[in-house]
Amino acid sequence: MNDTLSTALALIPALVFAIVFHEVAHGFVARLLGDPTASEQRRLSLNPLRHVDPIGTVILPGILALSGAPVFGWAKPVPVNKWRLRNPRYGMMAVAAAGPGSNLILAGVAAVALGLIAHGYSGPPPSGALGLAVASLQFFIMINIFLALFNLLPIPPFDGSHIVEGLLPRAAAAQYEKLRPYGFPLLFLLLLVIPWLFPGLGIVERIVVPPVDWLSRHYMELAARIAGL
Repeated sequence: MNDTLSTALALIPALVFAIVFHEVAHGFVARLLGDPTASEQRRLSLNPLRHVDPIGTVILPGILALSGAPVFGWAKPVPVNKWRLRNPRYGMMAVAAAGPGSNLILAGVAAVALGLIAHGYSGPPPSGALGLAVASLQFFIMINIFLALFNLLPIPPFDGSHIVEGLLPRAAAAQYEKLRPYGFPLLFLLLLVIPWLFPGLGIVERIVVPPVDWLSRHYMELAARIAGL
């Protein structure tokens, strides 16, 4: 029970902050590019109460983490009106990329912090508050990398779908946009139903996890260099 509680204390705040920062990044870049909708609705805030979806931000990710499954989740989307952007087509690409980009930056900041904590430390594995801080940073790195790459999947309503839509020729982009109303059923089918029926075809395990592992090693190498290891 203590291990479970420690894991929850380390993981849940890290997950909530990563998801909230991701959403705020969308709204902040949208405002820079001409759309103040998120600001008008007071969503450019790191206060998690303005963004948290109880199921998508806390309950589902917590269950997945404690069961050893890949962790993913969502917050209440920050509102973006692409027609208020100065360039709706390419502005939406930048707004979409801001979320994953912010997660990769956060992972880098966490790796630096982890390295600074470990610098000069030669004792046994830390426990207590220091151990919780180290575990939280490790979770934070993994969570941010996973959120960044997971959200780059070109499936509506993920950020990757907006980037793909902006890269397609206009006629093809118009056809692709018609998939948006079916985004969540399609997501349910691809991420839950197909892996359950055909375990070897899991999108997360086969497509997302390998680059997550690769990037995680590089972030941990950064932490090790800063620590002088």
